[in-house]
Amino acid sequence: MTRAVHAAGGKIALQILHTGRYAYHPLAVAPSRLQSPISPFTPFALSSRGVERQIRAFVNCAAKAREAGYDGVEIMGSEGYLINQFLSQATNLRTDDWGGDYSHRMRLPLEILARTREAVGPDFILIYRLSMIDLVPGGSAWDEIVTLGKAVARGGASIVNTGIGWHEARIPTIATSVPRAAFAWVTQKMKAEFAAAGIATPLVASNRINTPEVAEQVLADGCADLVSMARPLLADPAFVKKAIQGRADRINTCIACNQACLDQVFQNRVSSCLVNPRACHETELVYRPIPTAAARKRIAVVGAGPAGLTAATVAAERGHEVHLFEAAPEIGGQLNMAKVVPGKEEFHEMLRYLAMRVQDTGVALHLNRRVQAPDLAGFDEVVVATGVSPRDPHIPGQEHPKVLSYIDVLRHGQPVGERVAVIGAGGIGFDVAEFLVEGGHSTTLDLPAWQAEWGITDPALARGGLAPAGPQATPPARQVTLLRRKKGKLGAGLGKTTGWIHRTTLKRKLVEMVGGVNYERIADEGLLVSYGEKREASAWIACDSVVLCAGQVPLRELADALQAQGRCVHLVGGALEAGELDANRAIDQAARLAARL
Repeated sequence: MTRAVHAAGGKIALQILHTGRYAYHPLAVAPSRLQSPISPFTPFALSSRGVERQIRAFVNCAAKAREAGYDGVEIMGSEGYLINQFLSQATNLRTDDWGGDYSHRMRLPLEILARTREAVGPDFILIYRLSMIDLVPGGSAWDEIVTLGKAVARGGASIVNTGIGWHEARIPTIATSVPRAAFAWVTQKMKAEFAAAGIATPLVASNRINTPEVAEQVLADGCADLVSMARPLLADPAFVKKAIQGRADRINTCIACNQACLDQVFQNRVSSCLVNPRACHETELVYRPIPTAAARKRIAVVGAGPAGLTAATVAAERGHEVHLFEAAPEIGGQLNMAKVVPGKEEFHEMLRYLAMRVQDTGVALHLNRRVQAPDLAGFDEVVVATGVSPRDPHIPGQEHPKVLSYIDVLRHGQPVGERVAVIGAGGIGFDVAEFLVEGGHSTTLDLPAWQAEWGITDPALARGGLAPAGPQATPPARQVTLLRRKKGKLGAGLGKTTGWIHRTTLKRKLVEMVGGVNYERIADEGLLVSYGEKREASAWIACDSVVLCAGQVPLRELADALQAQGRCVHLVGGALEAGELDANRAIDQAARLAARL
């Protein structure tokens, strides 16, 4: 029998695995005994005494925070956590004083707020996070949200923050493909309700506000009195300081990728940040200045992708003389392909920041310079960050004119036909498929189109803010078939918090996803595939273009030549480990290497 503590949805559960069944601990609680679609267990319904215990726990927590010296706390009443579950008619099926009509369902947050205010006094900040659009079936109606918002403001809240969507929602709310400040309008609606009622309690807008300019626009448009940020402060803890100093162009912008923060949390790993590997590792990843001029080294970094840029700028920041060599006419490497994929426009910000870092740290940048081993004589250290090249899948007929690589498509903009077979369904395969079906239009830059695509409407028009007609996807720009050799669900290896978004997007664009195929040959008819180990069944996939996204291999020719000379070489990023391209891993490797050179 194995026991594990599991926390999710505002509940704490002790999960006991025994003979393939789940047992339930009394700490797994909810208003009603309903299983969440994202949880592996069914909670117990709280008794009336249990509800009272929960209220006392909230009050006790706030009181202890005050004793510890905090200025305030936020009461989490949104995102599908316990309080939010009591508010929804879909999750609160109770018939006692804590259920029934909305006046009873909203009793829990008001009791928590009133008793907490009494315990902490009038000068302690109490923020209430109000779910202003649930984005789930059976979510709160707008008149209910307004009723609660006014009651909360009059019942002791110093500030009302905006919560967007439940964790169960099948609508993205914080991913990079979500438009910036995509939900500020719903806070603005509540602000108008407060103003009409003569309520002066400040309102906070949240979600995908990642630059000072976006924040200022939200305030200038009258959407809110304050803005809330979380991940942007992981990306750059000096965000506010730089904004005040007029150095917004030096802010390391959150790209909302979730790869090192939320995705790692869901793997029981320490949260960090892809664009800032020091986040949550500040005491172990220290960029110590070199102690003396005598310790200063001449360091060559070859390759100006994310790994090379990170290694070069960290080493230069520490005081070394760093020369960064790049064969292309611009920095960025694979980022220059990622940035053109619809929904990944934030990679432009990452490139802007890295370019500023090169300038500010004094790295000597050599573009259009393909170096050979003899060119690196005289350097004390050489860091090879030459990246990857596409793997050759060795498919008969792959020299056919209709065959392109992902680099041809994303980097060089070569024309692609109307019917496309994409070989390889890793991250790059999904990116290429999205690029092809969107046809150059990114709903990330078009809020009304994005809302229609995901079926979002005004919560005053439909409960939960879900459009009655559902998502309205536009027709795909091309007919795409996405294939891979491995059996099983395509995209299973994508990010925990974002993979489902990409899979959903491609399904709505009618992309056919096929696993477990063998690539037999490419000819005028298209791509011939067979199925199974015995290759007994086969079929032609009619297509005008075939795009190869069949993985990558490290580019190590330079490293091999240097090592043959007996030189010490440091490999980072794709040059060290190609596999599935992982910018988070590459940047972390590079930062840690440069911190110890």
